[in-house]
Amino acid sequence: MKKAILVFTKVPRVGDCKTRLTEARGGILTYEEATQFYEACVLDVMDVCLSVEEADFWICYNMDGDRPYLDTLLAQVKHPERIAGVFSDQGGSFDDCMQYATDYILKSGAQERLADAVLISGGDLPTLQPHILKDALKKLEVLSHSEAGYKVALRKVQDQDGMEIGAALVEGACQEGGFSLVGLTCTTDFDFHSVFYNMDGVTALDMLAAKAIREELPLAYVEEVPDVDIPVDLASQIPMLRVIEHAARYDDLIMVPHRTIGILNQLGIESVALPPEKKPV
Repeated sequence: MKKAILVFTKVPRVGDCKTRLTEARGGILTYEEATQFYEACVLDVMDVCLSVEEADFWICYNMDGDRPYLDTLLAQVKHPERIAGVFSDQGGSFDDCMQYATDYILKSGAQERLADAVLISGGDLPTLQPHILKDALKKLEVLSHSEAGYKVALRKVQDQDGMEIGAALVEGACQEGGFSLVGLTCTTDFDFHSVFYNMDGVTALDMLAAKAIREELPLAYVEEVPDVDIPVDLASQIPMLRVIEHAARYDDLIMVPHRTIGILNQLGIESVALPPEKKPV
């Protein structure tokens, strides 16, 4: 099965990314610092994705993003020669953009599809590790060759080895009812309509599950990877990053997000747990 990993990201621009981390929105960073942090995260995530040789690597960026600047960033990753392609979304809601990116790669199973299955990651996952991506891709392939997957496949499609590709979904959760990773095959009857934006207050993860249950789609689950949107997320990440950095001394399979750790050190940001206030006697 031909697989793809796709990072779905904005091109870093001051005032346009991670604004909920900024002082203007009740956070602790300036707009410039928030942009530096996100840029470091994106590059670290890309390096992790590029380390997974079992899949092609693609990038989808925001329609109004600065493509020349994105190209300067991509020149900084460890293996730029492994980038299969870069394309912009077509605007609209986040649901619309995710759907466009998925269709761009899978093309509903058409002969000209770029992959048989795609795994989509955000760019704000500094603790993402290669083994999580590999686990997701493996589970996606196993489910795609299951009887349950064949039963609900949209159409009969074969991979390059002549094996039928069944329907399958895989997801990795993040905090507050969201998901960090989502993957599907080209024969999976799933779309992103109302996943991120709906009028009923349903979380993205719950909506994904509801759609999978309704269509009886085989679904796999992998290790949770937290993203960073608000100050408490950032505070939670700092000790995790410290653990990763130390553990990598004893495990060659761990990839250290050096850029993200470097920018946090440069900014002098530490995570603290304040003791409860003493009540007056």
